[in-house]
Order: sequence, then structure tokens, then C-alpha cells
Amino acid sequence: MFARQAESGEAKLTRRAEKKLVSQAREGCEESARLLVEAHKDRLFAFSWRILRNHHEAEEVCQDAFLRAFSSLDSFSSEYRFSTWLFTIAYRLCLNQIRRRKSKTYELDYAAMPSSEPDVSDQVAESEEARRLKDQIWAAVDELSVQQRAAVLLFYREDMSCEAIAGALGIPVATAKSHLHRARGRLRESLAAMVKDPSQIQALREAAS
Repeated sequence: MFARQAESGEAKLTRRAEKKLVSQAREGCEESARLLVEAHKDRLFAFSWRILRNHHEAEEVCQDAFLRAFSSLDSFSSEYRFSTWLFTIAYRLCLNQIRRRKSKTYELDYAAMPSSEPDVSDQVAESEEARRLKDQIWAAVDELSVQQRAAVLLFYREDMSCEAIAGALGIPVATAKSHLHRARGRLRESLAAMVKDPSQIQALREAAS
């Protein structure tokens, strides 16, 4: 169910539409619940997979996140975005999974899965060099700390503000900004070291965002 990467380009729900679906789902409307799942499942899986780098674990996190979210709808405040709340749940589940790995003395395998992120652009993505550079960019993202990686994904992929990111990750706004600042610095260094043709920089930045 959650195995597909976010390749379908599904439209994000407006705040008003999301609020209406949540209200209907809270009243027991199965169709509204299904629409909420459809609207968020691909992006949630992509986020979880990028944090965990494990297909099976990412699927489990997504399933658990939706189950927890729907089972707690009565306590959910419409003051917040359902999507932000959902990513908050998924992020905490990812952290729990990482802690379980460490308790079992497993090492994180960042090379276990090939990247299947959307292509950079029709013009650049045809180049083997461009694909190689994109893989290197994602490898650089994978080398960030878990919180820095999550902040980058939520900022560039989910268009969340620093305030929303702070809420999702359970950290102060200043810390969220710091994570983004440090992550950008590291990624800029990696990008500058990789790219020889300046004309590719913008397209490759889009691949990492």
C-alpha cells in the first residue's frame, strides 16, 4: 500500500479541504478517511524511507502513523494541519525504530536502497552524469543527522515553515532554523564539490528538494 514512492505528484489538500475531511472522518466517514490516506501516503512513505533507508520499516511506520492518527482523531485539534500532525507521528515512530536498531547493535545501512526520487528535469536527467550527481546529493542528505535530514525534507518537500517543522520535530523554532542552516551549508559544500558545470546547479538543487 505504501510501497510507491511519491512519484504520482498527488496534489496537496488545501487547509480547508483537509479540515473538512478530518471532521467527516471523525464522524465515521470511511470515504473521507480513505481520501486523507490517499492524499498523504506517498509523501509520508517517501519521508519515512528517507529517514530510515529501509523499505519494510518505512511501510510499517506509515501504517502505524495512520492507525495512530485515526484512532486519536477525537483529541486532534483543528487548529493544526492534519498533515503536520501525521508527519509528527511518523517522525517519532522513525526515531523509535532507530533506537530499536541501536539497542540491537545494528548499523544503519544507507546504501541498502537505491534512490528512486523523481528525475531532475527532462533535459538534465537524460545524462548519466546528472543521475550520478543526483545520487551523490541524496547521499550527502543521508549523511546529515536525523533531525537535520527531517528538517530538510519537511522544508523542501512539504513546504513547512520553520515554526511547523519545530512543532513536527518537537524542538524550539531556533533549533529548527539551526538544523536547516547547518544542513544547507553541508549540502552547498557537497554540491560545489560535485558540480563542474554551473548550468546544472539549479536543476540539481531541485533534485535535492
